[in-house]
Amino acid sequence: MHFRLSALPVAPFEHLFGLPDEALRELGVVRRIADAAPGFPCRVSLRDAEPGEPLLLLNHEHLDADSPYRSRHAIYVREHAIQAMPAIDEVPDMVRRRLLSVRAYDRDAMMIAADVAEGTSLEPLLARQFADPAVAFVHLHNARPGCYVARVDRA
Repeated sequence: MHFRLSALPVAPFEHLFGLPDEALRELGVVRRIADAAPGFPCRVSLRDAEPGEPLLLLNHEHLDADSPYRSRHAIYVREHAIQAMPAIDEVPDMVRRRLLSVRAYDRDAMMIAADVAEGTSLEPLLARQFADPAVAFVHLHNARPGCYVARVDRA
């Protein structure tokens, strides 16, 4: 079963790039400077920031659905990130090096399966989840801490 990961689009965040810290705070956004790598995963570029690189920490609604699973959480976006476009069946290094919570949803955005996997063994779990025709899409979350990473669809 082929799949494709989708990064968040950059457009909803571009207006924040370069704003002064005070203006960001008024919008509920905090600028952070990466002090380790890996450790600051960008949801737009699907890359970890390099030490010294600025990121924005903000709350983002990653499951905008009329469902009890509607969800939002804190995410990092590298300032001036370029949206990643992973190829079919490609798992970016940022995803590979993390323990992931892998959550499958039906077309009504109801969670119908969930599991945990190391990013290095993600493909077999996705194959099992997508083998169920009721699965419409999958969300990946970091298990430590559990923030949203990316959406996965059949390709």
